[in-house]
Amino acid sequence: MPAARESLLDAAFAALARRPWSAVRMVDVAAAAGVSRQTLYNEFGSKDGLARALVRREADGYLAGVDRALAGPSDPRDRLTATAEWVTSAARDNALVRAMLTGCWSERLPSPALSAVPSTSAVPAQRRADGPLPSPGDFVALVRDRAVTVLAGPGTPRSDTADLARSCELAVRLALSCVAAPPGEGGVADLVRSALPRQAG
Repeated sequence: MPAARESLLDAAFAALARRPWSAVRMVDVAAAAGVSRQTLYNEFGSKDGLARALVRREADGYLAGVDRALAGPSDPRDRLTATAEWVTSAARDNALVRAMLTGCWSERLPSPALSAVPSTSAVPAQRRADGPLPSPGDFVALVRDRAVTVLAGPGTPRSDTADLARSCELAVRLALSCVAAPPGEGGVADLVRSALPRQAG
């Protein structure tokens, strides 16, 4: 029931924008999605299951945005700059993404354990959500590795790939520092461009 699942996740996300997670009621989420409360429990099992699925969906959306940024301009520094800009804008615009990237979960947000939880769900998407969730360090590595994969051409020497990986991780970590302490004029783009070597990529 993918359409109902997405509607429920949309309703949960909208409810979270209006009130703390502790005050979000399953019956209200089901009503907002136009499905029965039983359908909600069939999909997610519990409020914690709903929280894990919501966090997983926002993580997937964040990483899809990383992929779009890396697919952009042809210059490697421009791609890394676009990626850094996406990291900061996604964290600014989405409290769940900000919490995932920084590890700072406010009392307003669900804070599911990062480790896997036992799952008896028959729903494949929920079994995936019940698996381990990425930590802030995992997100750095995921973005760095995606960037290296896109930017390293076939036959790139191992030493060049190692240098590229350092440049990619630097761009990600600069972006994360801008999430914690927003930069002034020029923003994250100027910081990344000035920090990366011209031959990055």
